Amino acid sequence: MADLFDAAAEARLRSTAPLAARLRPSNIDEVVGQSHLVGPDQPLRVLVETDALSSAIFWGPPGTGKTTLALAIAGTTKRAFEQLSAVTAGVKEVREVIERARMRRGSEDRGTILFLDEIHRFSKSQQDALLPAVEDGTLVLIGATTENPFFEVIAPLRSRSTLFRLEPLPIDAVRLLVERGLGAMGLEAETAAMDLLVDRSAGDGRQVLTALEVAGALARTGVISLAHVESALGTSALRYGRDDHYDVVSAFIKSMRGSDPDAAIYWLARMLESGEDPRFIARRMIILASEDVGLADPQALGVAVAAAQALEHVGLPEAQLSLAQAALYLATAPKSNAVATAIWSARADITRGVIAEVPPGLRDAHYGGASSLGHGRDYKYPHDYPGGWVDQEYLPAESLTGLTAGGWYQPTEHGHEALIAERLRGIQARRLGIRPAPADPGDAKAETTGEEDEPK
Repeated sequence: MADLFDAAAEARLRSTAPLAARLRPSNIDEVVGQSHLVGPDQPLRVLVETDALSSAIFWGPPGTGKTTLALAIAGTTKRAFEQLSAVTAGVKEVREVIERARMRRGSEDRGTILFLDEIHRFSKSQQDALLPAVEDGTLVLIGATTENPFFEVIAPLRSRSTLFRLEPLPIDAVRLLVERGLGAMGLEAETAAMDLLVDRSAGDGRQVLTALEVAGALARTGVISLAHVESALGTSALRYGRDDHYDVVSAFIKSMRGSDPDAAIYWLARMLESGEDPRFIARRMIILASEDVGLADPQALGVAVAAAQALEHVGLPEAQLSLAQAALYLATAPKSNAVATAIWSARADITRGVIAEVPPGLRDAHYGGASSLGHGRDYKYPHDYPGGWVDQEYLPAESLTGLTAGGWYQPTEHGHEALIAERLRGIQARRLGIRPAPADPGDAKAETTGEEDEPK
């Protein structure tokens, strides 16, 4: 009778649980997304199917399936599975799990997996309490975190764990989740409503299922409309379809490239209001920082990367300020595509057969016998020479007959790159044995200090 009562209570609990909990997979075959981990012959799938999984850390943004994946493993493994949350558990609960695991190992010869959600919430001393049991095999630990484990998980625990990075769910995986959710609720959805849910998901499975559940509660006819989804998301669709996505992103990039800060901030606001994935926006700014600003302002890449990191740490809406700061910085920065042109041209030349052998003097000489092969011979260490530069060849010119005219990197006269161009002209002049004239012949300081002797 007790078993029947417990089963009935569990069934009722499942039926009233949030949609995301009701759709949790019972085994690894039902997991949606993360094909690079659980697809055919992929590492995590192989380890789970052979029941050979050792301690692991699941790291990724919210809603990408860290807990889902752990529970799918629980339904697949033959080992006992225990679950704790670092938000509510402490060292006492951890020690109780370890004690049960030791007893289980001794009496049943059965291993134990401990899934510790939000592991980054554990302090160093709390994480230390796990270490002996993980080290001697009493426990197999699966930790889940949204934070970078290299910062938040102690090194001894991290070194004994395999790191699995979970990515935001792709569009097709999110759509499959929505379809499963509709089936579980016994509802249908208009195409426009479903498209809006998928487009606004930002790769977050939990978020899309929560919004779907709210939209389902608002639907009285059994069909979820666009208006229901807009209400559930708390925003207007703005008619932001796939074509609009590409057009608005293109306008944003071209506005920054064209040095129009007002246009850049408008298109950024349009994307944020339309529910665009902010990580996608940050990635586009990182690319533009190198492709369109480059060395005209070397700080631009750092600003863009910092905005992306701020987004990961604080999320929206606060991170809109960091994204706006980066967009305005990039829009107002001097522009140069010389970096992009350099790598594109070099790779194009290599593709069409411009291949050079490494000169003997530049070859690795840090192993026994290298000197007998002539490796490193006649190499001149630049720091031993005035100005940290000495004339020597780093590319065998006779082998590069197909070299793009003038070299691959052609600095512009924009921003900081003008200083680079000046320095390279000074180096070229020294290579040709020409004493470069000062920029201003009347500058007595340059003439008396000898600054013109240094490569600019």
